[in-house]
Amino acid sequence: MVPWRRLHSQAWWSLGLICLVSLLAMGHAAFAADAKKSTPEKSAPDFGPTMRFVVVRSSAPGCEPTCPEWISAEGSIEAGTPALFKRALKALGGRKLPIVVDSPGGNVEAALTLGRLIRKNKLDIAVGKTRFVGCLPDVKNCKENDGKGARYFGNAYADGAICNSACPLMFSGGIRRVVGEWAFLGVHQITTTYIRTKLLYRTTYRMVKGKKKILSTRVVSRKNAGSYKTYEMNKPLERKLAAYLKEMGIGLGVLETMKSTPASSIQQLVPYDMLQMNLVTSLDAVDLLIAPTLCRSNPLPASCREVPAPANITKPAGEVVAKAEPAPAGLETPRPKEVADMRFVLVRGSNPLCNPNCPEWISAEGAIAPQTPQKLRQLLAMLGNRRLPVVVSSQGGDLFSALAVGRLIHEKKLDIAVARTDFVGCDPGEWSCLAKEGAYAGLTVDSGAVCDSACALMLAGGVRRFVGPQARLGMYLMGQQQIIKPYLEDMAIGPGLFAALEQRSVERQLEPDLMLKVGLTTGPQSVDALTGATICKPSPKPDNCRVLPSASAEAETPAKL
Repeated sequence: MVPWRRLHSQAWWSLGLICLVSLLAMGHAAFAADAKKSTPEKSAPDFGPTMRFVVVRSSAPGCEPTCPEWISAEGSIEAGTPALFKRALKALGGRKLPIVVDSPGGNVEAALTLGRLIRKNKLDIAVGKTRFVGCLPDVKNCKENDGKGARYFGNAYADGAICNSACPLMFSGGIRRVVGEWAFLGVHQITTTYIRTKLLYRTTYRMVKGKKKILSTRVVSRKNAGSYKTYEMNKPLERKLAAYLKEMGIGLGVLETMKSTPASSIQQLVPYDMLQMNLVTSLDAVDLLIAPTLCRSNPLPASCREVPAPANITKPAGEVVAKAEPAPAGLETPRPKEVADMRFVLVRGSNPLCNPNCPEWISAEGAIAPQTPQKLRQLLAMLGNRRLPVVVSSQGGDLFSALAVGRLIHEKKLDIAVARTDFVGCDPGEWSCLAKEGAYAGLTVDSGAVCDSACALMLAGGVRRFVGPQARLGMYLMGQQQIIKPYLEDMAIGPGLFAALEQRSVERQLEPDLMLKVGLTTGPQSVDALTGATICKPSPKPDNCRVLPSASAEAETPAKL
């Protein structure tokens, strides 16, 4: 190459020739360049606003000063969404908050990255929406929550929430994964879009000893030359998704459903199918992760944070303290305030004698409250056609709710027994307690179990009704004869029970012989008749028996794509 300081007229002519040739080459490159890009994404023309991540504190009454918090993730998944999520996690400084997600889907690669970030940070996830109180995420300079210890407050709910398209891939990364009956999780085929782009290059070179020496090449313009889509999943992408689902411990049934559902449609996965695919870890809803009662456990979950009340807050002059009015006589059994409302939990027998075919049941413990029928209805909907016995222990509660629960049990033709469930390993109420294969491990015991007042009406709804020798059942009419008598008739319980109750003005334990005589119980057996380790041995097996494949059997089963 000739040094610049020694350039003469010939050298300048050579350089000018180089510039001219480079311009000609540029013009030729405009027709020769043809790039092809592949962008896997879910088939939806408009996913709406980009997903945003907001830390929310529960606004549930009475939870302060220690309330649960969560990450609200709402919107479409785009290429830049993982970077936003990383920023949100960094701001939390290591706190592990559950994610409440509501998303129509979006970019597949980004969803896979989000799922891996969620799993790496060991976070739980639920499909749900967040209803904000006070400041909204899209409102700037909002000061309504200033001084309250959090920027955003709200409550999470499942009704109408969605996790569709690519969102289930993100969802798969959670440690605990819950959807709930009223939420919607759906999949369909992946759409691969091929975009043709014409690139215009500028290449600069010079002639050195009769040969071209390229000095630089750069793109000076891009033009869209059209695109086309294909709905057939190519083998590399199929292998990639299969490997990801296996990494997350999710059954390949999810992938099969994706492949078999047209991109123009969406296949909602029902709760029990998701449980079988291990896409959900239990048949719970978003409340499992964000309920205020979580912050009463010891130790506190990482999602609970204490915010001391400001010291300068005083009660305004003349403020009236509201007092709860007593319930009408006979409508509710008095119960201590510290007794939690009834919860329903799916339990699998943990006696090693039953493996791999063990009985399962619904544990119902706590006070019967107005929301109790809805909770049971939701769990039964998740179970689909499976009929599991109910194992109940309750001191009573709301009369009309007990009647509704009893009618629901009768309608679904479920058996019921009075007993306690002793959970093995951990209690479902603990934030760190995880269900395995959708159910918690436990054993049933008669000793110490009670079913008093309104609970006895709940028991009356069962097809088979058992009260073991060490369990206790107490009942009286509670001043509502005109309501209870037709209910007992509907449950096909003879008038002998009502006649026996009329002789009592206060609650009293019912003797086993009396319960059997008047038809409140159907036999002298205990809860073991429904949940014992040996009930799954005979053939045909009861409806509540379920076989779990062994780890070795799963490893030997070839993958089906």
